[in-house]
Amino acid sequence: MSEGDNGFYVRARLTTNETNRGDHLTTPTDIDRSAPVIAHHETDIAASLDAAWQSHMNVNAWPTWHLEVTAAHLDGAFAPGNSFTWTSYDFTVTSTIYDVIGNSRTLWGGEAQGVMGTHEWSFEKTAGGVHVTTSESFSGDPVAADPATFQGILDNSLTTWLNHLKEKAESLLREG
Repeated sequence: MSEGDNGFYVRARLTTNETNRGDHLTTPTDIDRSAPVIAHHETDIAASLDAAWQSHMNVNAWPTWHLEVTAAHLDGAFAPGNSFTWTSYDFTVTSTIYDVIGNSRTLWGGEAQGVMGTHEWSFEKTAGGVHVTTSESFSGDPVAADPATFQGILDNSLTTWLNHLKEKAESLLREG
């Protein structure tokens, strides 16, 4: 959500007529719940919701705090319809942003080397800071051929990412 001129929050979502997938129009609204590999992880962060959210949204800064992300670039705003290219574990993907609910949720996805990933992040303010949840699905022929390996890769990736986000957001609290 972004705050409009009237002070109300507006939800931004890529509409179904803005993305063409094959012979029909579609925009994911969730991870692929039927994918052969799904991971779900969460953590509590002792920092403000804003610190965690801003760290998450600043794609171009990811390599400065997430050591496994060696490159990341977004031109323009983190908004539905925009895309960013990033490299993690020597795997480069261009992800399209499907949904952004300000300080609350993001959903993006992209395909590379036959693997389709759809990734959701949720942020919830708590008494002690912020609770962050991330879920991601992997599908495609390589995943179907070896789901156990891809499950391990995805679980490791998401727990590592959450740990780095936690360290970054909490360091901002200590600095500021």
